[in-house]
Amino acid sequence: MLQIPNQTNFYKGKVRDVYTISDKYLAMVVSDRISAFDVVLPRTIPFKGQVLNQIAARFLDATKDIVPNWVLDSASLPNATIGLKCETYPIEMVIRGNLTGHAWRTYKSGKRELCGVPLPEGMKENDFFDQPIITPTTKENEGHDEDISREEIIGKSIIPEHEYIQLENFTRALFKRGQEIAHKRGLILVDTKYEFGKIGDQIYLIDEIHTPDSSRYFYLEGFDDRQKNGMAQTQLSKEFVREWLMEHGFQGQDGQQVPEMTDEKVKEISDRYIQLYEQVIGEKFHAKAISETDLQNGITEIVTQLS
Repeated sequence: MLQIPNQTNFYKGKVRDVYTISDKYLAMVVSDRISAFDVVLPRTIPFKGQVLNQIAARFLDATKDIVPNWVLDSASLPNATIGLKCETYPIEMVIRGNLTGHAWRTYKSGKRELCGVPLPEGMKENDFFDQPIITPTTKENEGHDEDISREEIIGKSIIPEHEYIQLENFTRALFKRGQEIAHKRGLILVDTKYEFGKIGDQIYLIDEIHTPDSSRYFYLEGFDDRQKNGMAQTQLSKEFVREWLMEHGFQGQDGQQVPEMTDEKVKEISDRYIQLYEQVIGEKFHAKAISETDLQNGITEIVTQLS
Protein backbone atom coordinates (compact mmCIF):
# COMPACT_ATOMS: atom_id res chain seq x y z
CA MET A 1 0.00 0.00 0.00
CA LEU A 2 1.34 3.41 -1.02
CA GLN A 3 1.49 6.36 1.35
CA ILE A 4 -0.05 9.33 -0.47
CA PRO A 5 -0.28 12.79 1.20
CA ASN A 6 -3.87 13.88 2.00
CA GLN A 7 -5.13 10.35 1.39
CA THR A 8 -8.69 10.04 2.70
CA ASN A 9 -9.59 6.51 1.64
CA PHE A 10 -8.17 3.33 0.13
CA TYR A 11 -9.90 0.52 -1.72
CA LYS A 12 -8.20 -2.69 -2.79
CA GLY A 13 -10.10 -4.27 -5.67
CA LYS A 14 -9.50 -7.52 -7.47
CA VAL A 15 -7.05 -5.85 -9.84
CA ARG A 16 -6.94 -2.15 -8.94
CA ASP A 17 -5.80 -0.26 -5.87
CA VAL A 18 -7.71 3.00 -5.58
CA TYR A 19 -6.52 5.90 -3.43
CA THR A 20 -8.88 8.77 -2.60
CA ILE A 21 -7.03 12.05 -2.12
CA SER A 22 -8.57 15.08 -0.38
CA ASP A 23 -12.00 13.52 -1.13
CA LYS A 24 -11.64 15.08 -4.58
CA TYR A 25 -9.26 12.95 -6.62
CA LEU A 26 -8.72 9.25 -7.24
CA ALA A 27 -5.40 7.61 -8.03
CA MET A 28 -6.12 4.24 -9.65
CA VAL A 29 -3.13 1.90 -9.70
CA VAL A 30 -3.66 -1.04 -12.06
CA SER A 31 -1.78 -4.00 -10.61
CA ASP A 32 -0.50 -7.11 -12.35
CA ARG A 33 -3.04 -9.21 -10.42
CA ILE A 34 -5.48 -11.21 -12.52
CA SER A 35 -8.97 -12.37 -11.60
CA ALA A 36 -11.43 -14.78 -13.16
CA PHE A 37 -14.86 -15.89 -11.96
CA ASP A 38 -14.51 -13.06 -9.39
CA VAL A 39 -11.51 -14.79 -7.80
CA VAL A 40 -8.02 -13.28 -7.70
CA LEU A 41 -5.59 -15.90 -9.00
CA PRO A 42 -2.41 -16.60 -7.01
CA ARG A 43 0.12 -15.52 -9.67
CA THR A 44 0.59 -12.04 -11.08
CA ILE A 45 0.98 -11.40 -14.82
CA PRO A 46 3.97 -9.21 -15.79
CA PHE A 47 3.05 -5.86 -17.41
CA LYS A 48 -0.67 -6.64 -17.35
CA GLY A 49 -1.33 -3.47 -15.32
CA GLN A 50 0.47 -1.29 -17.83
CA VAL A 51 -1.40 -2.90 -20.73
CA LEU A 52 -4.79 -2.30 -19.12
CA ASN A 53 -3.98 1.25 -18.04
CA GLN A 54 -2.67 2.34 -21.42
CA ILE A 55 -5.45 0.74 -23.49
CA ALA A 56 -8.07 2.34 -21.24
CA ALA A 57 -6.36 5.72 -21.54
CA ARG A 58 -6.49 5.60 -25.34
CA PHE A 59 -10.16 4.65 -25.46
CA LEU A 60 -11.20 7.12 -22.78
CA ASP A 61 -9.53 9.87 -24.78
CA ALA A 62 -11.17 8.62 -28.01
CA THR A 63 -14.67 8.72 -26.51
CA LYS A 64 -14.66 11.90 -24.41
CA ASP A 65 -16.81 13.64 -27.03
CA ILE A 66 -19.60 11.12 -26.26
CA VAL A 67 -19.55 11.47 -22.47
CA PRO A 68 -17.09 13.24 -20.15
CA ASN A 69 -14.76 10.91 -18.25
CA TRP A 70 -13.04 11.01 -14.90
CA VAL A 71 -9.42 11.15 -16.18
CA LEU A 72 -7.11 14.08 -15.43
CA ASP A 73 -3.73 12.37 -16.02
CA SER A 74 -3.14 8.94 -17.54
CA ALA A 75 0.13 9.49 -19.39
CA SER A 76 2.67 10.26 -16.66
CA LEU A 77 2.80 6.81 -15.05
CA PRO A 78 2.68 3.47 -16.91
CA ASN A 79 0.20 1.72 -14.62
CA ALA A 80 -1.70 4.50 -12.86
CA THR A 81 -4.38 7.06 -13.73
CA ILE A 82 -5.35 10.10 -11.67
CA GLY A 83 -8.80 11.59 -12.03
CA LEU A 84 -11.93 12.97 -10.42
CA LYS A 85 -13.72 11.21 -7.58
CA CYS A 86 -17.32 10.53 -8.64
CA GLU A 87 -20.36 9.13 -6.90
CA THR A 88 -20.51 5.69 -8.50
CA TYR A 89 -23.65 4.12 -9.91
CA PRO A 90 -24.08 0.64 -8.35
CA ILE A 91 -24.59 -1.00 -11.75
CA GLU A 92 -22.23 -2.15 -14.50
CA MET A 93 -23.57 -1.59 -18.00
CA VAL A 94 -22.74 -4.75 -19.97
CA ILE A 95 -23.39 -4.63 -23.72
CA ARG A 96 -23.12 -7.60 -26.09
CA GLY A 97 -22.88 -7.66 -29.87
CA ASN A 98 -22.56 -11.45 -30.11
CA LEU A 99 -23.91 -14.53 -28.37
CA THR A 100 -20.72 -15.36 -26.53
CA GLY A 101 -19.41 -16.14 -23.04
CA HIS A 102 -21.98 -15.82 -20.25
CA ALA A 103 -24.74 -15.10 -22.79
CA TRP A 104 -23.93 -18.28 -24.72
CA ARG A 105 -23.73 -20.39 -21.54
CA THR A 106 -27.17 -19.05 -20.57
CA TYR A 107 -28.53 -19.76 -24.06
CA LYS A 108 -26.99 -23.24 -24.20
CA SER A 109 -28.72 -24.11 -20.91
CA GLY A 110 -32.06 -23.61 -22.67
CA LYS A 111 -32.94 -20.17 -21.35
CA ARG A 112 -34.14 -17.59 -23.84
CA GLU A 113 -33.92 -14.50 -21.67
CA LEU A 114 -30.96 -12.69 -20.13
CA CYS A 115 -31.43 -9.73 -17.79
CA GLY A 116 -34.98 -9.36 -19.04
CA VAL A 117 -33.84 -9.27 -22.68
CA PRO A 118 -35.41 -11.96 -24.92
CA LEU A 119 -32.95 -14.08 -26.90
CA PRO A 120 -34.03 -15.25 -30.38
CA GLU A 121 -34.34 -18.92 -31.23
CA GLY A 122 -31.98 -20.58 -33.69
CA MET A 123 -28.76 -18.80 -32.78
CA LYS A 124 -25.32 -20.41 -32.73
CA GLU A 125 -22.45 -19.56 -30.44
CA ASN A 126 -20.80 -16.25 -31.44
CA ASP A 127 -23.60 -15.21 -33.83
CA PHE A 128 -24.24 -11.47 -34.01
CA PHE A 129 -27.42 -10.15 -32.42
CA ASP A 130 -29.56 -8.06 -34.76
CA GLN A 131 -28.80 -5.16 -32.43
CA PRO A 132 -26.43 -5.13 -29.45
CA ILE A 133 -28.21 -6.02 -26.20
CA ILE A 134 -27.62 -4.42 -22.79
CA THR A 135 -27.46 -6.93 -19.91
CA PRO A 136 -26.59 -5.03 -16.70
CA THR A 137 -25.09 -6.53 -13.57
CA THR A 138 -24.94 -5.39 -9.98
CA LYS A 139 -21.59 -3.99 -8.89
CA GLU A 140 -20.39 -5.92 -5.86
CA ASN A 141 -17.31 -5.06 -3.78
CA GLU A 142 -16.97 -8.73 -2.86
CA GLY A 143 -18.25 -11.94 -4.42
CA HIS A 144 -20.05 -12.34 -7.72
CA ASP A 145 -21.77 -9.56 -9.64
CA GLU A 146 -25.35 -10.59 -10.36
CA ASP A 147 -27.44 -10.21 -13.51
CA ILE A 148 -30.20 -7.63 -13.15
CA SER A 149 -32.84 -6.35 -15.55
CA ARG A 150 -33.68 -2.82 -16.67
CA GLU A 151 -37.09 -3.22 -15.03
CA GLU A 152 -35.55 -4.21 -11.69
CA ILE A 153 -33.10 -1.30 -11.74
CA ILE A 154 -35.87 1.21 -12.35
CA GLY A 155 -38.56 -0.56 -10.29
CA LYS A 156 -36.34 -0.82 -7.21
CA SER A 157 -35.22 2.83 -7.65
CA ILE A 158 -31.59 1.75 -7.87
CA ILE A 159 -31.17 4.40 -10.58
CA PRO A 160 -33.84 6.96 -11.55
CA GLU A 161 -35.45 6.08 -14.87
CA HIS A 162 -34.35 9.23 -16.72
CA GLU A 163 -30.74 8.68 -15.64
CA TYR A 164 -30.80 4.99 -16.52
CA ILE A 165 -32.07 5.79 -20.01
CA GLN A 166 -29.15 8.22 -20.35
CA LEU A 167 -26.73 5.47 -19.26
CA GLU A 168 -28.20 3.15 -21.90
CA ASN A 169 -27.75 5.82 -24.58
CA PHE A 170 -24.14 6.43 -23.54
CA THR A 171 -23.50 2.67 -23.48
CA ARG A 172 -24.75 2.16 -27.03
CA ALA A 173 -22.79 5.15 -28.36
CA LEU A 174 -19.57 4.07 -26.62
CA PHE A 175 -19.93 0.52 -27.90
CA LYS A 176 -20.51 1.73 -31.45
CA ARG A 177 -17.34 3.88 -31.26
CA GLY A 178 -15.40 0.95 -29.82
CA GLN A 179 -16.61 -1.33 -32.62
CA GLU A 180 -15.56 1.23 -35.24
CA ILE A 181 -12.07 1.56 -33.78
CA ALA A 182 -11.70 -2.21 -33.41
CA HIS A 183 -12.81 -2.76 -37.02
CA LYS A 184 -10.00 -0.50 -38.24
CA ARG A 185 -7.58 -2.74 -36.33
CA GLY A 186 -8.94 -5.95 -37.84
CA LEU A 187 -10.94 -6.85 -34.74
CA ILE A 188 -14.56 -7.24 -33.65
CA LEU A 189 -15.47 -5.75 -30.27
CA VAL A 190 -17.77 -8.54 -29.10
CA ASP A 191 -18.89 -7.39 -25.68
CA THR A 192 -17.78 -5.06 -22.91
CA LYS A 193 -18.88 -3.24 -19.78
CA TYR A 194 -18.98 0.40 -18.75
CA GLU A 195 -19.16 2.03 -15.35
CA PHE A 196 -20.51 5.50 -14.68
CA GLY A 197 -20.54 8.03 -11.87
CA LYS A 198 -21.77 11.53 -11.10
CA ILE A 199 -20.52 14.83 -9.77
CA GLY A 200 -23.55 16.95 -9.10
CA ASP A 201 -25.84 16.47 -12.09
CA GLN A 202 -23.03 15.61 -14.50
CA ILE A 203 -22.60 11.95 -15.51
CA TYR A 204 -19.02 10.75 -16.07
CA LEU A 205 -17.61 7.59 -17.59
CA ILE A 206 -15.31 6.07 -14.96
CA ASP A 207 -12.88 3.19 -14.43
CA GLU A 208 -11.51 1.52 -17.60
CA ILE A 209 -12.98 0.78 -21.02
CA HIS A 210 -12.28 -1.61 -23.91
CA THR A 211 -9.44 -3.49 -22.21
CA PRO A 212 -9.01 -7.28 -22.34
CA ASP A 213 -10.23 -7.43 -18.73
CA SER A 214 -13.52 -5.69 -19.46
CA SER A 215 -14.02 -6.63 -23.11
CA ARG A 216 -13.85 -9.47 -25.59
CA TYR A 217 -12.43 -9.18 -29.12
CA PHE A 218 -12.56 -11.55 -32.09
CA TYR A 219 -10.35 -11.37 -35.15
CA LEU A 220 -12.32 -9.94 -38.07
CA GLU A 221 -10.47 -11.86 -40.77
CA GLY A 222 -12.01 -15.29 -41.23
CA PHE A 223 -14.87 -14.67 -38.79
CA ASP A 224 -17.63 -15.47 -41.29
CA ASP A 225 -15.91 -18.63 -42.54
CA ARG A 226 -15.27 -19.89 -39.01
CA GLN A 227 -18.88 -19.20 -38.09
CA LYS A 228 -20.21 -20.89 -41.21
CA ASN A 229 -18.10 -24.00 -40.59
CA GLY A 230 -18.90 -24.24 -36.87
CA MET A 231 -15.32 -23.50 -35.84
CA ALA A 232 -14.22 -21.70 -32.69
CA GLN A 233 -13.55 -18.01 -33.12
CA THR A 234 -10.04 -16.67 -32.64
CA GLN A 235 -10.23 -14.14 -29.85
CA LEU A 236 -8.16 -11.72 -27.82
CA SER A 237 -9.62 -11.36 -24.34
CA LYS A 238 -9.41 -12.77 -20.85
CA GLU A 239 -11.81 -15.55 -21.89
CA PHE A 240 -8.87 -17.84 -22.71
CA VAL A 241 -7.90 -17.66 -19.02
CA ARG A 242 -11.45 -18.60 -17.96
CA GLU A 243 -11.46 -21.47 -20.48
CA TRP A 244 -8.13 -22.78 -19.13
CA LEU A 245 -9.49 -22.65 -15.59
CA MET A 246 -12.70 -24.46 -16.61
CA GLU A 247 -10.65 -27.17 -18.36
CA HIS A 248 -8.92 -27.71 -15.02
CA GLY A 249 -12.16 -27.90 -13.05
CA PHE A 250 -12.35 -24.37 -11.65
CA GLN A 251 -15.26 -21.93 -12.05
CA GLY A 252 -14.96 -20.01 -8.78
CA GLN A 253 -17.41 -22.23 -6.92
CA ASP A 254 -17.06 -23.19 -3.26
CA GLY A 255 -14.66 -26.04 -2.68
CA GLN A 256 -12.93 -25.74 -6.06
CA GLN A 257 -9.15 -25.38 -6.08
CA VAL A 258 -7.40 -22.91 -8.39
CA PRO A 259 -5.10 -24.94 -10.69
CA GLU A 260 -1.38 -24.29 -10.51
CA MET A 261 -0.18 -21.63 -12.93
CA THR A 262 3.28 -22.58 -14.18
CA ASP A 263 5.89 -20.04 -15.26
CA GLU A 264 5.10 -21.00 -18.85
CA LYS A 265 1.38 -20.32 -18.36
CA VAL A 266 2.11 -16.95 -16.73
CA LYS A 267 4.34 -15.95 -19.66
CA GLU A 268 1.70 -17.11 -22.15
CA ILE A 269 -0.94 -14.95 -20.47
CA SER A 270 1.41 -11.95 -20.35
CA ASP A 271 2.25 -12.38 -24.04
CA ARG A 272 -1.47 -12.54 -24.91
CA TYR A 273 -2.13 -9.26 -23.08
CA ILE A 274 0.74 -7.57 -24.90
CA GLN A 275 -0.48 -9.02 -28.21
CA LEU A 276 -3.91 -7.53 -27.62
CA TYR A 277 -2.40 -4.13 -26.81
CA GLU A 278 -0.44 -4.10 -30.05
CA GLN A 279 -3.42 -5.28 -32.09
CA VAL A 280 -5.92 -2.83 -30.57
CA ILE A 281 -3.64 0.20 -30.35
CA GLY A 282 -1.69 -0.47 -33.53
CA GLU A 283 1.66 0.26 -31.90
CA LYS A 284 4.45 -1.79 -30.36
CA PHE A 285 4.18 -2.22 -26.60
CA HIS A 286 7.05 -0.73 -24.58
CA ALA A 287 7.27 -2.33 -21.15
CA LYS A 288 8.07 0.15 -18.37
CA ALA A 289 8.85 -1.22 -14.94
CA ILE A 290 8.29 1.23 -12.09
CA SER A 291 9.22 0.91 -8.43
CA GLU A 292 6.72 1.47 -5.65
CA THR A 293 8.70 4.52 -4.52
CA ASP A 294 8.65 6.10 -7.98
CA LEU A 295 4.95 5.33 -8.32
CA GLN A 296 4.19 6.93 -4.96
CA ASN A 297 6.28 10.01 -5.75
CA GLY A 298 4.74 10.30 -9.21
CA ILE A 299 1.17 10.25 -7.90
CA THR A 300 2.05 12.79 -5.21
CA GLU A 301 3.59 15.15 -7.77
CA ILE A 302 0.62 14.93 -10.14
CA VAL A 303 -1.96 15.55 -7.41
CA THR A 304 0.07 18.48 -6.07
CA GLN A 305 0.08 20.05 -9.52
CA LEU A 306 -3.70 19.53 -9.85
CA SER A 307 -4.49 21.04 -6.45
